[in-house]
Amino acid sequence: MDITGQMLSFVKVVEMGSISAASRADGQTPSAVSKQMRQLEDHVGHRLLHRTPAGVALTREGRLFYEKCRAVAQSVAEAKAHITSLSDAPKGVLQVTSSVAFGKAQLMKLLPGFLARYPEITLSLELSDRKVDLEAEKIDVAISFAEQQANPGVITRRIMKNTRILVASPAFLARSGTPEQFADLKRFNCLRTSDAVGRNAWRAVLNGAEHVVDANGNFVGNSADVVYRATLAGLGIARLSSYLVADDLAAGRLVRVLPEYRQDHADVALAFAERRNLSPKTRALVDFLVEQFAGTTPATRGRVI
Repeated sequence: MDITGQMLSFVKVVEMGSISAASRADGQTPSAVSKQMRQLEDHVGHRLLHRTPAGVALTREGRLFYEKCRAVAQSVAEAKAHITSLSDAPKGVLQVTSSVAFGKAQLMKLLPGFLARYPEITLSLELSDRKVDLEAEKIDVAISFAEQQANPGVITRRIMKNTRILVASPAFLARSGTPEQFADLKRFNCLRTSDAVGRNAWRAVLNGAEHVVDANGNFVGNSADVVYRATLAGLGIARLSSYLVADDLAAGRLVRVLPEYRQDHADVALAFAERRNLSPKTRALVDFLVEQFAGTTPATRGRVI
């Protein structure tokens, strides 16, 4: 057995607590595993294990070496799982979170097609604008704005180009008037989003100069979806995603305010844990959503392709 195999056996011995237990788990004889441990110690030039009546105990050098060997064992296990997963059919429970507005306006329309394509997947969906911890909460895929995904420990995949624009209902504008320049927004009822750091500071670069207006008004919603519905109800002016209001603008239910204003860098993205193998069920959803939103244009953005 080469040194890599001996390192893997060493990890098994340490984790099983004894040579005999490790030998049974690997289908080898205790003498064969003992020989591997001796050969490994000879190779590294240090005693790694103390044999005790209860099993084995690590030496000081053994503890340090075990940490390195455990990383190797984990990499080998992940590589095996990845290769195995390539031939597995997507199945099992898929834990997904999505921002409320995107989930209602875009994702829900696509789920029948996804589940019809992958009948062995059960999708568990949470719509929320809260921050999530993929690893701690065992979430397979999180969908939110790319700007909100700053964790270097996850993979981010952008699926939809998006901008934020200012909109209001015709009824509100008829009642309150229409702002003619960005600074006029200070005099209008602006609809805000709660618990969204930086989301209520509306910025615009006009004629090379940056302008900032702190959105202020008599209504605060806990999600973009709530603010969107308040805008339709005529409560005020809101800054909302283009994908969310495209149909309403086309139908005249909403009117774009200050058309020269737009906020870029609001793309929608998927996030999934980097340290886990991308399971077939996760890969299936990622590929499906990338496929669905491929080739979107400003004219079609906001509609399911």
